[in-house]
Amino acid sequence: MAASSTISAVHEAPNVGRAQMPLSFLGRGQSATIAKVRGKGDLHHHLENLGFVEGAEVSVVSEMGGNLIVEIKGSQVALNKQVATRIITQ
Repeated sequence: MAASSTISAVHEAPNVGRAQMPLSFLGRGQSATIAKVRGKGDLHHHLENLGFVEGAEVSVVSEMGGNLIVEIKGSQVALNKQVATRIITQ
């Protein structure tokens, strides 16, 4: 029985209990950690090159009409609402 409890502990996610939501849900002044970037292809690759990778800290500098200006890895990046919705934070 002890082995099964050890196995279940190993499989627990490290961020259990932290709610995930799209970056587009954050408001001005709020910060979060990137959990994942949804989608594939050129957009996904471009976002990774800009620093939108799992574990990176991101903060919202400005928001207008769903479009965001965020700060990530010391740079400010403008994102439209559709792109910001693909970036999942926690």
